[in-house]
Amino acid sequence: MAERARLCALSVDLDEIRHYHAIHALRPAAPAADHAVYDRAVPRFLELASAARVPLTLFVVGSDLSRAQNATVLRRAAAEGHELGNHTLDHHYDLSRREPAEVERQIAAANDAIAAHTGQRPTGFRAPGYVVNDDVYRALAATGMAYSSSVFPCPSYYTAKAAVIGGLYALGRSSSSIVHHPGVLTAPTEPYRVGTPYYRRGAGLLELPIQVTPRLRLPVFGTVLSMLGPALAPRLLGSLVGCELINLELHGIDLLDRDDGLAELGKRQGDLRVPLERKWEVLTASIARLRQAGYAFVRLDEAARHFAAQC
Repeated sequence: MAERARLCALSVDLDEIRHYHAIHALRPAAPAADHAVYDRAVPRFLELASAARVPLTLFVVGSDLSRAQNATVLRRAAAEGHELGNHTLDHHYDLSRREPAEVERQIAAANDAIAAHTGQRPTGFRAPGYVVNDDVYRALAATGMAYSSSVFPCPSYYTAKAAVIGGLYALGRSSSSIVHHPGVLTAPTEPYRVGTPYYRRGAGLLELPIQVTPRLRLPVFGTVLSMLGPALAPRLLGSLVGCELINLELHGIDLLDRDDGLAELGKRQGDLRVPLERKWEVLTASIARLRQAGYAFVRLDEAARHFAAQC
């Protein structure tokens, strides 16, 4: 019997600070913090990746590349061997509720922008807020995408997100975030081809779900690891050993803290209260734990090619 693969992919969603302010219904960020993800976090991630000898998949919001500094740092990332993925043109959290033609435009225009500004055309997609539906997958197929990494079958995350949105609504404030169909909570936790509906297996696009623990479906992503710290985070990752793919999703703010001009957002975004040094230590320890367990670190497009032949 062939040995099961042990692959780990680290991906980073490059959601700028304005999106977090919109989630929490906060007034716009101070100018000094507007571009903290591209000006501070992305260079830090590239430094971490170089030191740890791991490739990254960076999911890019296409419209952000109209800023020259953003395009420059992503060209550097591409030159260093990292993958650039499609995070839509404008990062609309309600993408799945828009007309099919607009969904397709958001994906196609992001591909064009990323290719024009960096020289690398994306083959992978991640939906804003992980919210997808069958129309999104039809648009992905129409635009020639090879894979999606958007499904997050995590009951605790779903519940917490709904509670935040509901709490803001009770206060007369509106979050930009939305929840998706609860059927996603029953989706496969390992790579699969989507059916109809998308949270069932079928013969459609390859989906690489966001990581959860195998049985309880607890979330395993950057925020959780940061809050657990360098001692406990590797223990949580140890519960994943044996999975063929560990799809570890991070965000730009996973290498930012309040000292990056984010004190106001830090009042609502608890992981920003974790010092940068601790976050760095957590990610370094997490990578070491998975490497010790025999995992090879790959880009998501490489993982997609591997699993496309199996699914």
